[in-house]
Amino acid sequence: MPEHHVTVECPIASSFAVDQVRGMFDLALAEVASESFDVELPADDEDWRIGVIVGPSGSGKTTIGREAYGDAFVEGGFRWERGKAVVDQFGKLSLKVVTQMLTSVGFSSPPAWVKPHHVLSGGERFRCDLARALLRPGDLVAFDEFTSVVDRNVAKIGSAAVAKSIRQGRIGKKFVAVTCHYDVLDWLEPDWVLDMATQQLARGCLYRRPTIELEVAPVHRGAWQLFRRHHYLNHELSLAARSFVAFWGEEPVAFSSWVHRMTRHRRPHDMREHRTVVLPDYQGIGIGNRVSEFCASIFTGLGGRAFSTTSHPAMIHYRHASPLWRTIRFGMAGKSGETGLLQRRSRTGRLSRMERQRMRTRELRGRRALDSCGRVTAGFQYIGPPMERAQAEAIFAARPQIFGDDLAARILMMIPAGGPARGVHSIAARTGAPLIEIERALARLQKTGEIRRERAARRRAYIAVDAAPA
Repeated sequence: MPEHHVTVECPIASSFAVDQVRGMFDLALAEVASESFDVELPADDEDWRIGVIVGPSGSGKTTIGREAYGDAFVEGGFRWERGKAVVDQFGKLSLKVVTQMLTSVGFSSPPAWVKPHHVLSGGERFRCDLARALLRPGDLVAFDEFTSVVDRNVAKIGSAAVAKSIRQGRIGKKFVAVTCHYDVLDWLEPDWVLDMATQQLARGCLYRRPTIELEVAPVHRGAWQLFRRHHYLNHELSLAARSFVAFWGEEPVAFSSWVHRMTRHRRPHDMREHRTVVLPDYQGIGIGNRVSEFCASIFTGLGGRAFSTTSHPAMIHYRHASPLWRTIRFGMAGKSGETGLLQRRSRTGRLSRMERQRMRTRELRGRRALDSCGRVTAGFQYIGPPMERAQAEAIFAARPQIFGDDLAARILMMIPAGGPARGVHSIAARTGAPLIEIERALARLQKTGEIRRERAARRRAYIAVDAAPA
C-alpha cells in the first residue's frame, strides 16, 4: 500500500501588521511555516472503484490529492464559453458519449443540455463539471471540492447517481471524491475513506446508502407548471390527464400523468403514460421509473393495462432490462410519428379507416413537430405486480386539489395593480396554461370578487378589484 509523505512550506513575511498579530495572540512564528502529512492510500491497481478523501478545511485534502494523483487530480472549475450550449463544449467527443455521461451523473434533462453553462442552476453546473472531469483521458479521476458548492440534497442525490453509474459499469473509471462534507459518504458508499482529521485510512463497505422513501399522491393538473419546462419533448398536458406527484419529505420531486389508451381493443382502465418528469436536482437515481411503475400498478390493479412509449435513452435502457416491463415495439418513428401504425401496416399490408383518419388529422393539424418524428422510440407494457384493487379504486376515484389553487394565485399575481387590465390571451401566454383553464380560473375569481371585468379596456380584460378605480 503506497505511503505518502508530504511537507508543505510557506514563508512568513515580516510586517508591522504581522508583528501586531504575533503580539496580540502570543504567536511564536518562524520565518517559514511548514506542515507535514503522512498517510496511506490504496494503490491504483488494487480492486476498488470509489474512494473518498474527507476532512475539515485546511486539513491537507487538496495537498494529498495533488501529490497522490498528479494529472488525474481535477481542481478548480472548467472554462465554459458563455455563447455555446453545454453539449458543444466537450471537445471532439461524440454527442452520444457526451449525453450518456451527462445522464450517468444525474443530469438527464435535454432542455438544459442546449443551454449555456452560466444560465444553469448550481446543481446542474456541478454535474456538468463532473461529467467533463469523468470524460478526461485515463482510468482514474480525483475530483477536488466534491459537492462543496451545491445544496446538500443535490449533493446527496448527485453522489448516489455517480456511485450507481460507476458500480453498474456505465462509468468505466475509478473515482476519488475530495470533500469537506461527511454527509455524502453514505450516498457514495466508498470502498475506502481517508479521513484527514485523523490521517487514518478505513477500508471495506463502511457505509450504506439510505433508503429514499417517496410518497406518491394524485394531484391537480396545476402541478404541471412546476415541471413543464423540464420535459424533454413539449410542454403540453392533456386536459384529460390524471396526474401524480412524488414527494420526498415535503419536496415535490417527480411528476407523472396518464391518459386513457384510445385503441380498438382497449379495456375500460387501459392507460398510457403521457408525461413523466423528474426535477433536475433529483435525477439519476431511478425516481422517474419508480413513479411510473407505481402509477402503472394502479391501473393494472383496476383490471386494465398500462403502456408507455418513450424516446429517452435512459428509460429505454432501464425498461429493456427490467422484469416489470415488456417491450412491445422498438425502432425509428415514421414521418408522422406513428411507429405503431407503420408496424401494423407492414404486417397486414393496409391500415384501417380509423387509423388512416388519425394520420390524416395529425398532418392537417401540423403536429409533426410535437410527435416522435425521426427519433428512436420504444413501447412497453407494464407486467409487474398490480396494486390491491381497493387501494387502486380509492386513488382512481380521488378528485385531488393539491396544486389546484396555484393557477388562480398566479393569475392574481400577474394582474397589475392599478392597470392596465390584462387580457385573457396575455394571461394564458404568461402562465402557459390552456385557455379553458384560464377562463375557469377567471370565472372563479370574478365570483369571489377578487377581480372584475374592465369594460373601459379591450374586450375580455380583467383588473384587480382593490386596484380598480371607484
